[in-house]
Amino acid sequence: MKPAPLALAAGLCLLAACGGGGNEVGEFKNDLVGNEIKIQSLTDPKIDGVICHLAHFDRGFWDRIGKGNWFENPSNSSISCLQTGPVTIRNIDLDKSGEEVFDQNQSLIFKQLAVRRIYDADSDSLMYVSFSRKIVDGSAKMSLSTVPLYDRDVTWERGRPSDE
Repeated sequence: MKPAPLALAAGLCLLAACGGGGNEVGEFKNDLVGNEIKIQSLTDPKIDGVICHLAHFDRGFWDRIGKGNWFENPSNSSISCLQTGPVTIRNIDLDKSGEEVFDQNQSLIFKQLAVRRIYDADSDSLMYVSFSRKIVDGSAKMSLSTVPLYDRDVTWERGRPSDE
């Protein structure tokens, strides 16, 4: 039984909707079947003066045909963050779980690539963790980047957290 052209076109449109978020600043093919590494720049909505670059894998058309599983990308990602100017920190979550600052679908429904920010008061630094989230079974694939705040130009809009 052949798939109807309309159903195939609808599927491809849904596939295109799986990406998004962030500002894509680079991409390159890494094999002969059209798979790509995409690089996005991410800004933290509650912190000025910090930028993160997130690299992730995007399966190509021929890889999707050959392996099936049309609507999912691998969980692999890498993140690197740095200070780009004076840092202004607005009302951020200071508990150990931090808060999510970015997410992007890696499949139609069940998988997301996410970035979470956590403040480490002991080292006075921001940590950004990229990871994959699946509804049923999470992934152990992650990447960590740290932005030091010690002895830097930092403004806390609600005052620097007290040492407890």
